[in-house]
Amino acid sequence: MFKRILIANRGEIAVRVIRACRDLGVESVAVFSEADRTALHVREADYAVAVGPAPARESYLNIERILDAARATGAEAIHPGYGFFSENAGFARAIAAAGLTFIGPPPEAIEKMGDKVEARKLMAAAGVPVTPGSPDTLETAEQVRAIAKKIGFPIMLKAAAGGGGKGMRLVEHDKDLGAAVRTVASEAKSSFGDGRFYVEKYLNRPRHIEVQVFADQHGETVHLFERECSIQRRHQKVVEESPSPFITAAMRREMGEVAVRAARAVGYVGAGTIEFLADADRNFYFLEMNTRIQVEHPVTELVTGIDLVKAQIEVATGMPLAFRQSDLAQRGWALECRIYAEDPAAGFAPAPGRIETLRLPDGPGVRVDAGVYQGAEVSLYYDPMIAKLATWGRDRNEAIGRMRRALGEFVVAGTLTTNLEFHRWIVEHPRFIAGDFDTNFINQEYRPEAVAQGGDEAHLAAVLTAAVMAYRNGQNGAAAAAQAPAATAPSAAVTPWKMLGRLDLLRR
Repeated sequence: MFKRILIANRGEIAVRVIRACRDLGVESVAVFSEADRTALHVREADYAVAVGPAPARESYLNIERILDAARATGAEAIHPGYGFFSENAGFARAIAAAGLTFIGPPPEAIEKMGDKVEARKLMAAAGVPVTPGSPDTLETAEQVRAIAKKIGFPIMLKAAAGGGGKGMRLVEHDKDLGAAVRTVASEAKSSFGDGRFYVEKYLNRPRHIEVQVFADQHGETVHLFERECSIQRRHQKVVEESPSPFITAAMRREMGEVAVRAARAVGYVGAGTIEFLADADRNFYFLEMNTRIQVEHPVTELVTGIDLVKAQIEVATGMPLAFRQSDLAQRGWALECRIYAEDPAAGFAPAPGRIETLRLPDGPGVRVDAGVYQGAEVSLYYDPMIAKLATWGRDRNEAIGRMRRALGEFVVAGTLTTNLEFHRWIVEHPRFIAGDFDTNFINQEYRPEAVAQGGDEAHLAAVLTAAVMAYRNGQNGAAAAAQAPAATAPSAAVTPWKMLGRLDLLRR
């Protein structure tokens, strides 16, 4: 086992890796930019090293500064988390060249699955079903039009080097083709430095379902079942769950077998995810592979009991997987809501700021992976995630019920806006409760004017809390000093937390 691991990331995923290190008795090294000097991951790590100014390209995306931090602290391995360098083959090679271990897949596997068009070719050759579309990258609207004539509208234009919902456009009619091509090519170039794109057939009522895979260095590859990721905004996931309420037992077995085949086809090692799109008839097709730990990994951990980050570290040392396919099963149901500093009413625009009041939910079946604390600043320089809220239940109804309770207890107030009320709306929606949704659910159902925003309510809660405290403190005057009450019934005290609880009830 490693003695010391550097985490080349920030926020909740850095805190998550630090906790896995602590469970294994491994020391952790945090890196931080000037904007993150007081961040939670810096406070939690055993060691912390500054790596540059606030802009990510000058700090978290500066390979030499990260390697210098590893050398200076004697770290033996580097965990990339997700985002930043997590799917960068050059970073993985630089770590190996420095005599350190990259806690992730081989750089060759990252490269093979990083180019979406080449990945489609590789998967087709391995017998993995792929969505009908262009066999190669395209450059002009005429080339796209020729493909569209064969497969029919609607179609999706996608950046070849894309990810995270960027560089994608749905085209439903020929008249919209020219503008869509120009937009996708421009966005792909600015986001990924690669303007190439390709075409896929847009499926009827598509479901986004992914399968967690894991492989060791000794040839063992398993899947840890599926995650339902169809609740999305701007092609980015919002709510995830496992199992999926859509797929059948037979489909689950088949998807798992195909995912393992896909991972083996690229010589994969470590934690990865094979993403699929499924149509209304339950036909499923390869979408892409994420060669890293996923944001939504907690739901898989909750239903399988496997610590995926701990397993990543163990596999990177050369240890065999501690479990086999026959050891794995889904037990109960898990949901995850991504809590962001963003304004759903303004098109989900980031709305960062200072957290002045924070109350995290707790209780049976509740897990919170947070990267913040009361008084912390959600920076405008990075992804505005506050926390990931996950719940587990014996079945889907119990998991949803616990999520409603947890969202009701969750309070974030300050100079930021959050999507908490948006999540409360989702878990109360009849279509979500029935499992009757696809990737268009938010576009079809969400109307900002019909959903009260949580930021105002949380701010009111904070103001009322402060008012109650001020009132109680003000009573410690002459009358209180003259004679203290002989006894006070506990239920008679109006505490700040009672006030917040009453606000929860009022909202419902």
